[in-house]
Amino acid sequence: MEYSHRYHAYPTQEVAAELEYHIDVHRQAYNHTRYEYENVDADDIGSAYKHHYRLPDWKEEFPVFSDVNSKALQRTVTRFYQNLSNLSDKKQNGHKVGKLKWKSPTEYQSMTYSQSGFELKNTSGRHATLELSKVGDIRIRYHREIPDEADIKEVTIKKETTGEWFVSFGLETDDDELPEKPNVDSLNTSNSVGIDLGILNYIHTSDGKTVSWLDLEDEYERLRREQRKLSRKEKGSRNYEKQRQKVTKVKRHIHRTVLDYQHKITTWLVKEYDAVFVEDLNVQSMLQGDGNARNKQDAAWRQFITLFEYKGDLYGTHVVQVDAQGTTKECSSCGVETVKPLWVREHSCPSCGFECDRDANASLNVLQRGFSELGLGWPEDTPVETALPTDTDSVSAKRVVETGSLGA
Repeated sequence: MEYSHRYHAYPTQEVAAELEYHIDVHRQAYNHTRYEYENVDADDIGSAYKHHYRLPDWKEEFPVFSDVNSKALQRTVTRFYQNLSNLSDKKQNGHKVGKLKWKSPTEYQSMTYSQSGFELKNTSGRHATLELSKVGDIRIRYHREIPDEADIKEVTIKKETTGEWFVSFGLETDDDELPEKPNVDSLNTSNSVGIDLGILNYIHTSDGKTVSWLDLEDEYERLRREQRKLSRKEKGSRNYEKQRQKVTKVKRHIHRTVLDYQHKITTWLVKEYDAVFVEDLNVQSMLQGDGNARNKQDAAWRQFITLFEYKGDLYGTHVVQVDAQGTTKECSSCGVETVKPLWVREHSCPSCGFECDRDANASLNVLQRGFSELGLGWPEDTPVETALPTDTDSVSAKRVVETGSLGA
């Protein structure tokens, strides 16, 4: 399994200048790869693997490419072809795409060391040291340890638009080292949960828990103030750049707050249950719909689901995505569909008379579909009416933030 850990980095002024120089050389390498891909008619380009053989010739013609680590230079060439592949995938999925563009200095702010050229040292305390070949030592805030069973496959150093530096370690753990997931036949309504990604609440679980939204109004008000100040600055001036960084920092604070919130919710759920079933949402269509656009954007549903998936492997929990179509309309008791406007918050089935909260009904449908996805039937001795708790346990966002756990 592949995943990553990210850390704040604090290079000295001298090392930061060296990093900026190396990143710019890699930017030039990226642009040169693009140029050769589009203009050189030769048999030795067309894939990253073939293009790597051209690097010795690059270094003879442009000595600047000898200043950076050779493996990192290969990784930059690979980066171009990965972007090319992503563009091709989008085109196959029906999106209108153009060509990969030339990268300006502001658009290229990272480089990656792959396989070698790096060493993580002094990891016994709250800070550690990352040594990068041809650059030097970089101090990082080592807020969480890299697992002993994980191998560091690559290291990416990036300068954010705020001026801050971050290091990401690409990790790989052998599947044999991961916790074994419970036997599917052992799953039931007591150790499994369906998650409805809601509008009024962040999530609603099939066992009666709701988690409220984060209150980000103060952060958004601050963002609006800083953006108004930015609009009054002369573009390109020193004051404009300072204010632009302030705006960027507020945006990053909002993003980090949401991500931290999602980490806490997903970690609690995969530790609490043997199986978690979640809706496979069409995020793009949600964001294009009328109303609630900012809330849905804040939710970053795809990111939320991605966290679920990799944490399921880390903690030995089944995480299954199910079809979200009709989970709100369909009665979890009898299956009859009833159209409900967004403002109708109660489910009342005209066919069987089953009544419950709208989101609770949807979460039960997700739970049932999850069982079906794993080849399990809905337990005959557990009708919907008894599977659904009579009381709903509402958890505030403040409690999640302060305790770091829904169960605390």
